[in-house]
Amino acid sequence: MEVKQVNRFFDIAPRVVLAGAKTTIKITPLQQVHARDEYQVAYWPLDGYGSAATWEASPDEPVEVIDGVIHYTRTFEGEQEHVLVLKWADNGGAERSAELHIYSVAEDLFARRPYKGDIHLHSCRSDGSEDPAYVAGACRRIGLDFMALTDHGAYAPSLEVIDAYKDVDADLRMYPGEEVHLPETPPHIINFGGSRSVNMTSQEAHDAFEKDVAKLVEQIGPVPEGVNAVHYAGCVWAFDKIRQAGGLGVFCHPYWVAGGRYHPGMPLTDHIFDTQPFDAYEVIGGYDADCDSNTLQTAHYHSQLAKGRKVPVVGVTDAHSTAKHRYFDTYYTIAFAPSADLADLISSIKDLYSVAMESLPNDRPRPVGPLRLTKYALFCEREIFPQHDELCREEGRLMLAYIGGEPGAAAALARLSGRTAALYDKYWGGK
Repeated sequence: MEVKQVNRFFDIAPRVVLAGAKTTIKITPLQQVHARDEYQVAYWPLDGYGSAATWEASPDEPVEVIDGVIHYTRTFEGEQEHVLVLKWADNGGAERSAELHIYSVAEDLFARRPYKGDIHLHSCRSDGSEDPAYVAGACRRIGLDFMALTDHGAYAPSLEVIDAYKDVDADLRMYPGEEVHLPETPPHIINFGGSRSVNMTSQEAHDAFEKDVAKLVEQIGPVPEGVNAVHYAGCVWAFDKIRQAGGLGVFCHPYWVAGGRYHPGMPLTDHIFDTQPFDAYEVIGGYDADCDSNTLQTAHYHSQLAKGRKVPVVGVTDAHSTAKHRYFDTYYTIAFAPSADLADLISSIKDLYSVAMESLPNDRPRPVGPLRLTKYALFCEREIFPQHDELCREEGRLMLAYIGGEPGAAAALARLSGRTAALYDKYWGGK
């Protein structure tokens, strides 16, 4: 999304505050035409929680102006969005106003930041069209904070990405990954962040793999009608191996249409949800133009919630080209995590601190996940990510310039390092 016009006229910080804590909001006019010695503010909580909630018109409150910066102090009650309408008189005496927004969150969420990532991407090392390192630079150029290349059956390309940028200060976090395709295991599975290849484990010790699966078949016992026990046991084996390697095991696109039917088929998909051997569910992915996959995957997610199940979610592009793929830059995960370190991202997704984002061109963004995070994600998408993404865009361009051999690109990247972290430090406050 583009930066809102009002956010190019006024900078407001912090934008995310601790619910129930008295906080001073500082509003800085960014153009001299809006600079005044006197302003007033009308305030209301969007959800209506707190003592200021009323259907009556919000009274105008005076604010303090110190060195040209507007200071507004209050306790922001509840976990919700808040509206501040800044009012002033222009040079001709006419009243002008600007609507500004902040969000208050509970302590557990306040300690986290929203990190954008895509953990299902392909390069020319499998069936994609671009070099692995190029895919990573393109990811930063569109505003991602973390990514993993997950070529079909191949783990090495993700290490190639990491190696390509090992000598530069790139703020994009690049992690190992692969799309796991095992013998006798139709579902597609993502290994995000695992320290070793699950594909290679099954190939290099194939006899041991088959024995492990056979043993799991015996341990699991009877499976529902229509479910192949070997197929299911292979999934269990893969998810276990990913966890043992410190990764996140993702169950991919069960409503992908292949061979004239859903892949891997609903009996197996239902059993996988009933037993939940996976760590996260790919609820949004890049197949919606070919079928109704995302609509059905989202409905399946909500059906699981109705059964009382807790289902961690991710959103991915499954992009095979950053230039031509129609969903690159439109599907991604927002992980609300203490940091963008791998362990923090994985634990946050597992602990239900993530949403899958669908943000199609010329349409409103649609997060899929817990309601609490969905509301917060919409705020971040509108009020924080546009500024964040503008910083990322230049970093991504320089990453691509670096792998293209442009002199000075590495030094320029180093000068930009830490800008998005500083932006987040600025926009979170109140404790």
